[in-house]
Amino acid sequence: MSSELRFVHLGIGERAVPYEEALAEQLRLHALRVADEIPDTVLLLEHLPVYTAGRRTRPEDRPLDGTPVVEVTRGGEITWHGPGQLIGYPIVKLAEPLDVVAYVRRLEEALIRACADFGVGTTRIEGRSGVWVLGQELPGAVVDEDKVVNIGALTLRMGAKLGLDPRLAGPEYAPSNAGQRGDDRKLTAIGVRVARGVTMHGFALNCDPDMTWFDRIIPCGIRDAGVGSLSTELGRDVPVAEALPVVERHLREVLQSSGTAAAAPRVEPAAV
Repeated sequence: MSSELRFVHLGIGERAVPYEEALAEQLRLHALRVADEIPDTVLLLEHLPVYTAGRRTRPEDRPLDGTPVVEVTRGGEITWHGPGQLIGYPIVKLAEPLDVVAYVRRLEEALIRACADFGVGTTRIEGRSGVWVLGQELPGAVVDEDKVVNIGALTLRMGAKLGLDPRLAGPEYAPSNAGQRGDDRKLTAIGVRVARGVTMHGFALNCDPDMTWFDRIIPCGIRDAGVGSLSTELGRDVPVAEALPVVERHLREVLQSSGTAAAAPRVEPAAV
């Protein structure tokens, strides 16, 4: 199979896709990619409103009003998908030896570049997946050492206090927020699964969603940060249709140019 990267626009706006329908399509394409019957494929779409819970979701993070939640096999915890959010599901065969961290970082890089095109400066944060806008620095703030993330083991449990992959640190990562700045805001959530060397699930970029959907849950199980969107950061509406071609262009650049990931120990699927 060639190194071609195919993009499929599954539906946005009035054609937004129910979550179960998109999941069935992912599973179908995943099987075909494992068998080398199709090239690497990225689904881009918008969902009808739905809460989905990854394997590490805690009961206390779920909706308190009993709103239904779909259980999924990706890494991470609970999140919301719906109108105003650009969803990307890359069905990509990873090079051996598998480096899931490197793959997540490539997704983050594509989204960081896309946000920059809109004039929104974003970054990574130590120990957390996704794309973030940092809170404002607080003059005279004292760092709370109890909140400093400890990068230790090779288990990729991002967002937890311990057991973090040491590759989730370095110059491309902002330090964990230990009280030295206001609330950080997540613009893009990332949660992936890798089965038989092929990826599933992916990312959700907040463009112009109704942010009150996030009020019913603890998004991604993170209590010490907030959620943002391109629209809230820019003070103007940025619909999914406007963001889609920008994100597609950067995904194509990053995923096609990345080549073989550096050798690394095999790790668990990345968290939201």
